[in-house]
Amino acid sequence: MKRVAIVGIGQAGFSPTTPGVSFRELVFEAAVKAYRDAGVEPKDIGGFVTAAEDFWEGYSICDEYCNDQLGAVLKSVQTVPGDFLHALATGFMMIRAGLFDLVAIESHSKLSNVKTPDDVKSFALDPVYLRPLGQTVHIIDGLEMTRYLHASGATREQCAKVVVESRAAALDNPLASYGAKLEIEDVLGADPVSWPVGRLDLAGHADGCVVAVLASEETVPQLAGQPIWIDGLAWCSDSPNLDSRQMEESAATRLAAEKAYRMANIGSPLDDIDIFEICDDVSFKALQHMEALKLCAPGSAGHLFESGEYGPRGGVLINPSGGALGVGHLIETSGGHKTLEIVNQLRGVAGRHQAEDAECGLVQIWRGAPTTSCAVMILRNN
Repeated sequence: MKRVAIVGIGQAGFSPTTPGVSFRELVFEAAVKAYRDAGVEPKDIGGFVTAAEDFWEGYSICDEYCNDQLGAVLKSVQTVPGDFLHALATGFMMIRAGLFDLVAIESHSKLSNVKTPDDVKSFALDPVYLRPLGQTVHIIDGLEMTRYLHASGATREQCAKVVVESRAAALDNPLASYGAKLEIEDVLGADPVSWPVGRLDLAGHADGCVVAVLASEETVPQLAGQPIWIDGLAWCSDSPNLDSRQMEESAATRLAAEKAYRMANIGSPLDDIDIFEICDDVSFKALQHMEALKLCAPGSAGHLFESGEYGPRGGVLINPSGGALGVGHLIETSGGHKTLEIVNQLRGVAGRHQAEDAECGLVQIWRGAPTTSCAVMILRNN
């Protein structure tokens, strides 16, 4: 099968608010950077894929407003109502199927324009049994965190440690909006949202855009960008119903990881992968996803993160960018931020938080409550 590489990537943002630019300008800025990185023009690209959700944008067929900025007018364009990583998987399959040699992937967040984001998320709740309760999706975060802590033996203090380390790591990342020096007591004493989830357990919102250019193996030698190869990519969703999902684990992440590992011929992720960017939109999710990715035994993630063995500065390098807790929650662009981070790390251009001799990295996303939609990607620089 043909190999596929990320040959260009660009971003705009990330910031809690971007009052001086529209989302169209964010898309244009990220696209210009990505195309320059790859050494291509829009006319060279055969297909374009946007990750967007009409509910966030506030109008129907919102992807129609991205074509001009991407240079995609009169080209093949489609939208995936999911995360950036789901859109990237679509572009990956287009190239593997022989439809195109070059595909551009785009996703953006303009959450600062949304006055009531929790109300938007509530549309994903069951319309008969849950939405009439008038509660936000954070009640699910609270239920899942309670169940995970009970089943794993992890503690709120260990979850707070995730926040402290992530926010501290973000101080070394110029793209991060939420870098801070916190103490565990600050996290535990923050205003409650849905017990045991507090305000600081949740990633703050951010605006931004990421555009990536994918290329077939035959096309890569003709391009300027340093290729980062996609060796494994899979996605999965658990049950949409609260009464039939396993809240103590992220089964969707586990299944997606198993498929991605097989595709990339990964025997042991700890032996074969140098750096991990995983979803931490809620503090406990970082621990839950570590276990689902088989980076540690079930029930051990909290102790490993607390000890410093795992984490942004640990021997097992997890979210050195600061993750979503440090950078900001970018809704559908969350996977874009994590992909950008791993690409920069594997290219050796991550700056002050650069990992030493990184050759293989993993990206994992969860689309956020109340969903169970997850994806995993394995990237290599050779």
